[in-house]
Amino acid sequence: MVGINGLYGKLIFYGGLRLKTGLHIGASKDFSAIGAVDTVVVRDPLTRRPYIPGSSVKGKMRYLLARIYAREGRLADIKAEDIRLRRLFGCSGGGSKDNGQDRILLSRLQFQDIFMTEESAGRLEKMDTDLYLTEIKFENSIDRLTAVANPRQLERVPAGAEFSFRLVYNVENPDELVEDMRHLGYGFTLLEDDYIGGHGSRGYGRIEVLDIKVDYKDYARIAGKEPLDIKSLAEQAFWDGRNGVVA
Repeated sequence: MVGINGLYGKLIFYGGLRLKTGLHIGASKDFSAIGAVDTVVVRDPLTRRPYIPGSSVKGKMRYLLARIYAREGRLADIKAEDIRLRRLFGCSGGGSKDNGQDRILLSRLQFQDIFMTEESAGRLEKMDTDLYLTEIKFENSIDRLTAVANPRQLERVPAGAEFSFRLVYNVENPDELVEDMRHLGYGFTLLEDDYIGGHGSRGYGRIEVLDIKVDYKDYARIAGKEPLDIKSLAEQAFWDGRNGVVA
Protein backbone atom coordinates (compact mmCIF):
# COMPACT_ATOMS: atom_id res chain seq x y z
CA MET A 1 0.00 0.00 0.00
CA VAL A 2 1.37 3.38 -1.02
CA GLY A 3 0.93 6.30 1.38
CA ILE A 4 0.28 9.36 -0.80
CA ASN A 5 -0.89 12.50 0.98
CA GLY A 6 -2.20 15.80 -0.30
CA LEU A 7 0.15 18.63 -1.24
CA TYR A 8 -0.18 22.06 0.36
CA GLY A 9 2.96 23.47 -1.24
CA LYS A 10 6.71 23.16 -1.54
CA LEU A 11 9.43 24.62 0.66
CA ILE A 12 12.61 25.23 -1.31
CA PHE A 13 15.89 25.58 0.54
CA TYR A 14 18.82 27.32 -1.13
CA GLY A 15 22.29 27.39 0.36
CA GLY A 16 25.94 26.58 0.02
CA LEU A 17 28.50 24.07 1.24
CA ARG A 18 32.13 24.99 1.83
CA LEU A 19 34.72 22.24 2.16
CA LYS A 20 36.79 22.54 5.34
CA THR A 21 38.90 19.56 4.29
CA GLY A 22 39.43 17.75 0.99
CA LEU A 23 36.43 15.80 -0.31
CA HIS A 24 36.43 12.43 -2.03
CA ILE A 25 33.23 10.97 -3.45
CA GLY A 26 34.43 8.26 -5.76
CA ALA A 27 33.43 7.31 -9.28
CA SER A 28 33.85 3.92 -10.89
CA LYS A 29 37.43 2.75 -11.37
CA ASP A 30 36.49 2.19 -15.01
CA PHE A 31 36.89 5.94 -15.48
CA SER A 32 40.45 5.96 -14.15
CA ALA A 33 43.08 5.85 -16.87
CA ILE A 34 45.94 3.38 -16.68
CA GLY A 35 48.78 4.87 -14.67
CA ALA A 36 46.55 7.57 -13.20
CA VAL A 37 45.24 7.94 -9.65
CA ASP A 38 43.86 4.86 -7.94
CA THR A 39 40.51 6.40 -7.02
CA VAL A 40 38.92 9.28 -8.91
CA VAL A 41 36.10 11.61 -7.89
CA VAL A 42 32.67 11.76 -9.50
CA ARG A 43 32.34 14.51 -12.11
CA ASP A 44 29.62 16.13 -14.18
CA PRO A 45 30.02 14.55 -17.65
CA LEU A 46 29.31 17.87 -19.42
CA THR A 47 31.43 20.35 -17.44
CA ARG A 48 33.97 17.87 -16.00
CA ARG A 49 33.56 19.65 -12.67
CA PRO A 50 33.36 17.59 -9.48
CA TYR A 51 29.93 17.54 -7.86
CA ILE A 52 28.27 16.10 -4.77
CA PRO A 53 25.49 13.60 -5.55
CA GLY A 54 22.26 14.38 -3.73
CA SER A 55 22.07 10.72 -2.76
CA SER A 56 25.31 11.06 -0.78
CA VAL A 57 23.90 13.87 1.36
CA LYS A 58 20.50 12.23 1.77
CA GLY A 59 22.00 8.89 2.76
CA LYS A 60 24.43 10.37 5.26
CA MET A 61 21.84 12.66 6.86
CA ARG A 62 19.37 9.79 7.22
CA TYR A 63 22.05 7.54 8.68
CA LEU A 64 23.10 10.11 11.28
CA LEU A 65 19.52 10.86 12.33
CA ALA A 66 18.77 7.12 12.51
CA ARG A 67 21.67 6.67 14.93
CA ILE A 68 20.07 9.26 17.21
CA TYR A 69 16.93 7.12 17.38
CA ALA A 70 18.75 3.77 17.59
CA ARG A 71 17.04 1.47 20.06
CA GLU A 72 19.27 -0.32 22.55
CA GLY A 73 22.32 0.97 20.73
CA ARG A 74 21.45 -0.69 17.42
CA LEU A 75 20.21 0.76 14.16
CA ALA A 76 16.75 -0.46 13.19
CA ASP A 77 16.03 -2.00 9.82
CA ILE A 78 15.09 0.84 7.48
CA LYS A 79 11.51 -0.48 7.30
CA ALA A 80 11.27 -0.29 11.09
CA GLU A 81 12.80 3.16 11.47
CA ASP A 82 11.14 5.87 13.48
CA ILE A 83 8.14 7.20 11.54
CA ARG A 84 9.63 10.70 11.70
CA LEU A 85 12.50 9.51 9.53
CA ARG A 86 10.45 7.30 7.21
CA ARG A 87 8.10 10.11 6.26
CA LEU A 88 11.00 12.52 5.66
CA PHE A 89 13.24 10.21 3.64
CA GLY A 90 10.76 7.65 2.33
CA CYS A 91 10.36 3.92 2.83
CA SER A 92 9.71 1.06 0.42
CA GLY A 93 7.42 -0.77 2.86
CA GLY A 94 7.55 -4.52 3.40
CA GLY A 95 7.67 -4.33 7.19
CA SER A 96 5.18 -5.42 9.83
CA LYS A 97 1.48 -4.76 9.12
CA ASP A 98 0.75 -4.40 12.82
CA ASN A 99 2.39 -0.97 13.12
CA GLY A 100 1.98 0.36 9.60
CA GLN A 101 5.50 -0.53 8.45
CA ASP A 102 4.10 -2.28 5.38
CA ARG A 103 3.14 1.10 3.86
CA ILE A 104 5.23 2.58 1.07
CA LEU A 105 5.97 6.16 2.07
CA LEU A 106 7.10 8.69 -0.52
CA SER A 107 9.99 10.88 0.57
CA ARG A 108 8.95 14.41 1.51
CA LEU A 109 12.50 15.57 0.82
CA GLN A 110 14.07 15.86 -2.62
CA PHE A 111 17.87 16.04 -2.47
CA GLN A 112 19.23 17.39 -5.74
CA ASP A 113 22.80 17.05 -6.97
CA ILE A 114 25.06 19.78 -5.59
CA PHE A 115 27.26 21.59 -8.09
CA MET A 116 30.39 23.68 -7.67
CA THR A 117 29.80 27.43 -7.83
CA GLU A 118 31.10 29.41 -10.79
CA GLU A 119 33.26 31.52 -8.46
CA SER A 120 34.86 28.48 -6.86
CA ALA A 121 35.51 26.80 -10.21
CA GLY A 122 37.08 30.02 -11.49
CA ARG A 123 39.45 30.23 -8.53
CA LEU A 124 40.52 26.61 -8.87
CA GLU A 125 41.08 26.98 -12.61
CA LYS A 126 43.64 29.69 -11.87
CA MET A 127 45.47 27.48 -9.36
CA ASP A 128 48.11 24.91 -10.17
CA THR A 129 46.04 21.87 -9.19
CA ASP A 130 47.17 18.31 -9.93
CA LEU A 131 44.12 17.57 -12.09
CA TYR A 132 41.29 19.76 -13.37
CA LEU A 133 39.83 21.42 -10.24
CA THR A 134 41.17 18.67 -7.96
CA GLU A 135 44.27 17.63 -6.05
CA ILE A 136 46.04 14.30 -5.60
CA LYS A 137 46.47 13.05 -2.04
CA PHE A 138 49.27 10.51 -1.63
CA GLU A 139 48.61 7.96 1.08
CA ASN A 140 50.36 4.86 2.30
CA SER A 141 49.31 1.93 4.43
CA ILE A 142 51.83 -0.49 5.91
CA ASP A 143 51.06 -4.09 6.80
CA ARG A 144 51.88 -4.30 10.50
CA LEU A 145 52.98 -7.93 10.19
CA THR A 146 55.07 -7.84 7.01
CA ALA A 147 55.96 -4.11 6.93
CA VAL A 148 55.04 -4.11 3.23
CA ALA A 149 53.96 -0.67 2.04
CA ASN A 150 50.84 -0.11 -0.05
CA PRO A 151 51.09 3.40 -1.51
CA ARG A 152 48.07 4.83 -3.30
CA GLN A 153 46.82 8.07 -4.79
CA LEU A 154 43.37 9.53 -4.15
CA GLU A 155 41.81 12.37 -6.07
CA ARG A 156 39.89 14.88 -3.98
CA VAL A 157 38.31 18.32 -4.21
CA PRO A 158 40.50 20.82 -2.30
CA ALA A 159 39.48 22.45 0.96
CA GLY A 160 37.85 25.83 0.42
CA ALA A 161 35.84 24.80 -2.64
CA GLU A 162 32.20 25.88 -2.49
CA PHE A 163 29.04 24.28 -3.84
CA SER A 164 25.45 25.51 -4.09
CA PHE A 165 22.51 23.30 -3.23
CA ARG A 166 18.74 23.24 -3.71
CA LEU A 167 16.57 21.07 -1.48
CA VAL A 168 12.80 20.66 -1.79
CA TYR A 169 10.35 19.64 0.95
CA ASN A 170 6.78 18.67 0.08
CA VAL A 171 4.33 20.14 2.61
CA GLU A 172 1.86 17.28 3.01
CA ASN A 173 0.69 17.65 6.60
CA PRO A 174 0.97 21.09 8.27
CA ASP A 175 0.55 19.44 11.68
CA GLU A 176 3.86 17.62 11.15
CA LEU A 177 5.70 20.56 9.60
CA VAL A 178 7.45 21.80 12.75
CA GLU A 179 8.71 18.33 13.66
CA ASP A 180 9.92 17.68 10.11
CA MET A 181 11.73 21.03 9.87
CA ARG A 182 13.45 20.56 13.20
CA HIS A 183 14.76 17.19 12.07
CA LEU A 184 15.93 18.63 8.76
CA GLY A 185 17.73 21.49 10.51
CA TYR A 186 19.32 19.11 12.99
CA GLY A 187 20.35 16.86 10.10
CA PHE A 188 22.43 19.69 8.64
CA THR A 189 24.04 20.25 12.05
CA LEU A 190 24.92 16.55 12.26
CA LEU A 191 26.50 16.72 8.81
CA GLU A 192 28.72 19.59 9.95
CA ASP A 193 29.74 17.57 13.01
CA ASP A 194 30.55 14.52 10.87
CA TYR A 195 31.62 14.28 7.21
CA ILE A 196 30.36 13.41 3.75
CA GLY A 197 32.03 11.20 1.18
CA GLY A 198 34.75 8.69 1.89
CA HIS A 199 37.72 8.45 4.24
CA GLY A 200 36.18 10.65 6.92
CA SER A 201 38.12 8.91 9.69
CA ARG A 202 41.28 10.24 8.04
CA GLY A 203 40.02 13.80 7.95
CA TYR A 204 38.27 13.99 4.59
CA GLY A 205 34.84 15.47 3.92
CA ARG A 206 34.35 18.09 6.65
CA ILE A 207 31.88 20.76 5.52
CA GLU A 208 30.38 24.07 6.57
CA VAL A 209 26.80 24.94 5.61
CA LEU A 210 26.41 28.49 4.28
CA ASP A 211 23.61 31.06 3.94
CA ILE A 212 20.49 28.92 3.88
CA LYS A 213 17.43 30.72 2.54
CA VAL A 214 13.88 29.42 2.28
CA ASP A 215 11.22 30.04 -0.36
CA TYR A 216 7.67 28.72 -0.37
CA LYS A 217 5.36 27.88 -3.26
CA ASP A 218 1.77 27.81 -2.02
CA TYR A 219 -0.55 25.35 -3.78
CA ALA A 220 -3.29 25.56 -1.13
CA ARG A 221 -4.71 28.77 -2.62
CA ILE A 222 -5.12 27.12 -6.01
CA ALA A 223 -7.13 24.30 -4.44
CA GLY A 224 -9.25 26.73 -2.42
CA LYS A 225 -7.77 25.61 0.92
CA GLU A 226 -7.25 28.00 3.79
CA PRO A 227 -3.79 29.60 3.40
CA LEU A 228 -1.32 29.02 6.23
CA ASP A 229 1.83 30.91 7.18
CA ILE A 230 3.97 27.93 6.22
CA LYS A 231 7.18 29.80 5.44
CA SER A 232 7.55 31.59 8.79
CA LEU A 233 6.65 28.44 10.71
CA ALA A 234 9.11 26.35 8.71
CA GLU A 235 11.98 28.84 9.02
CA GLN A 236 11.63 29.09 12.79
CA ALA A 237 11.44 25.32 13.23
CA PHE A 238 14.38 24.73 10.86
CA TRP A 239 16.64 27.07 12.81
CA ASP A 240 15.44 25.55 16.08
CA GLY A 241 16.70 22.24 14.72
CA ARG A 242 20.00 23.78 13.63
CA ASN A 243 20.45 24.84 17.25
CA GLY A 244 19.68 21.37 18.60
CA VAL A 245 15.98 21.76 19.43
CA VAL A 246 14.35 18.64 17.99
CA ALA A 247 11.65 17.48 20.41
